[in-house]
Amino acid sequence: MKQDKARLLNLPKIVDPRGNLTVAEQMKNVPFDIARVYWTYDVPSGERRGGHAHRTCEEIVIAVSGSFDVEVFDGCDRQTFHLNHPYQGLYIGTGVWRTLEDFSSGAVCLVLASELFDEDEYIYEYDEFEEYVKAHV
Repeated sequence: MKQDKARLLNLPKIVDPRGNLTVAEQMKNVPFDIARVYWTYDVPSGERRGGHAHRTCEEIVIAVSGSFDVEVFDGCDRQTFHLNHPYQGLYIGTGVWRTLEDFSSGAVCLVLASELFDEDEYIYEYDEFEEYVKAHV
């Protein structure tokens, strides 16, 4: 997988005896302007999230609590990342199919996105994703 498509980012971790703090700042340690923030939680055991790609939206996926796996596929290479540190995010660029699975009990997945929600920007069908990859290689 090309590093510009999916890579782990270490966000600043400020250690304090009262509790640690991590900061995400657009165009500083997040490589895009943040247009939307959302989170998933209470994912039932065995369920998956994601199962799509984006045409224009970049994202950073963070396990702010608990853990889960993110499988990414750019049309050539497939890689699985285990997220379990709230100071670490997975950058996912455009044109990357992602599936989130194996959520631990109490896991919270926070996503920083470069675009506002636009359903037309999503690629939900795998056949359409394959065509997108062929057209953008």
